[in-house]
Amino acid sequence: MTHDKKNIMVILSSPSGVGKTTLTKKIQQKYQSFKISVSHTTRPPRSNEVDGVDYHFVSTNEFENLIKQKKFYEFAKIFENYYGTLKNNVDEDIKNNDILFDIDWQGTKNLSKFKNLNFCLLYTSDAADEED
Repeated sequence: MTHDKKNIMVILSSPSGVGKTTLTKKIQQKYQSFKISVSHTTRPPRSNEVDGVDYHFVSTNEFENLIKQKKFYEFAKIFENYYGTLKNNVDEDIKNNDILFDIDWQGTKNLSKFKNLNFCLLYTSDAADEED
């Protein structure tokens, strides 16, 4: 993929379990300019997950402190666990990469409040219905 000096952000948004992570990884494999945004989470890692690659695994206390410090562009509590995207990570990554976000509708809604972020939104299902 060729692009100009202004990198892009693409959000893949849907409910949990419909395939956005699989789609995100396929896009990154095909287009090497994309970097997948690695979210923070309070859920325990699965046996095949690597800290810093799949997620940044943190305690609930640490996550809540990051919320208080307004460090996240977006965060949501899903199935009793927090998930969120740090501002600093995005701000640094976008300087040299296109970014792919793999987040649910709550995160997308929060991320879209930041007018300084220029992104394209793709739904892998009709996630908007979940908001009501």
